[in-house]
Amino acid sequence: MSSDDTDVAIRVRGLSKRYLLGERQPYRRVGEALSRAVLKPFRATTTPQGRETIWAVKDISFDLKQGEILGIIGRNGAGKSTLLRLLSKIAIPTAGRAEVYGRVGTLLEVGTGFHPELTGRENVFLNGAILGMTKKEIQSKYDEINAFAQIEKLMETPVKLYSSGQRVRLAFSVAAHLEPEILFIDEVLAVGDAAFQQKCLGKMEEVAGAGRTVVFVSHTMGMITRLCTRAMWVDGGQIVMDGTAADVVEAYLAQGYSSEGRWVHPEDADCGKELRIRSIELLAPDGAPRSSIPFNDGIEVRMSHEVRTPLPTVALTINLVDMAGNVILITSNLDADPSHTSWEPGCYTHTATIPGGLLRPGRYLIGAGARIPGLGLLDDHFRTLSFEILPDRSSIRERRPGLLAPVIPWVPQSDHD
Repeated sequence: MSSDDTDVAIRVRGLSKRYLLGERQPYRRVGEALSRAVLKPFRATTTPQGRETIWAVKDISFDLKQGEILGIIGRNGAGKSTLLRLLSKIAIPTAGRAEVYGRVGTLLEVGTGFHPELTGRENVFLNGAILGMTKKEIQSKYDEINAFAQIEKLMETPVKLYSSGQRVRLAFSVAAHLEPEILFIDEVLAVGDAAFQQKCLGKMEEVAGAGRTVVFVSHTMGMITRLCTRAMWVDGGQIVMDGTAADVVEAYLAQGYSSEGRWVHPEDADCGKELRIRSIELLAPDGAPRSSIPFNDGIEVRMSHEVRTPLPTVALTINLVDMAGNVILITSNLDADPSHTSWEPGCYTHTATIPGGLLRPGRYLIGAGARIPGLGLLDDHFRTLSFEILPDRSSIRERRPGLLAPVIPWVPQSDHD
């Protein structure tokens, strides 16, 4: 690494990973995996004739500086987790290279790096030793790890007896507190409960603030925009977009959504067998679809659906999401009419109006769903329409920070009453 590149934590050049469909990856000991990695450049590689291949990662190149927090986003199967496994040296690339400069901590799967027969305490010391820490250094961090994970009573119990959530608690606590210079984290945090997820986010912000490098894979766009300074959108094993977290998340969420004020359910879609949402529209006062709405105008949403078999109580929902992935609100037909108990086959239309002057100017996504409470989904289209709230320069409310800009009544009272 040249003197001009001393701030680079990760350098990736032409990184690719190819799999043969139907191939089973053999189990290998760590030593064997290392020896294969060393000998790989000297071995000829061939692809069996007639075997179909898939490039999980293909020709990816980028640099990541020390202290950067990179969020990797994309649909399921886009190659995000494979890329993380290549960076952390768990998987061996088919082509290209990934150079990682610093001590690495990984949290890619529930219980990654844990020996199931060892206790929680023993695994803490094992992980610290793998990172090159002395026993004294690990001991100095042990109480913090224990307190953060909040599983003190289980620390002398073999990890194989932990629940998945308990393993995640300990694994994250170990990864964050043993001070790796580079931290790789996959969507595994989704296993934890909501309170622990928020605690982990706070810890990751603290880790990043200390100048350590974080690479974070998540489907939760709110986490990406809150935590990451940079984001990378991956699809088909390749980089679609690399830039600021806000810009990349907005482009990712906007893809494939109608911006014409009307969405129609595809006829060949394999969903909605008992109840199908037929269309969602945003209406102007004259009844025509629209995708641009003045700040003070109400947002009239019309949803049409078809009931195909007799059904009990059905909760229809309309949801509103901002371009950072934050759910702004969800409204249901049962909010106003909880006594509606059954549906006969036929076509129905509902209209809901979101008050004007509530949303700050900007772009939003709207969708709809239907479920039988307690039994599951009938049809779900969480994000279907993209629309924009237009600014009104005469309103001071739209220039205030916050997700919403409602008019809230203030009732004056005299101190002399």
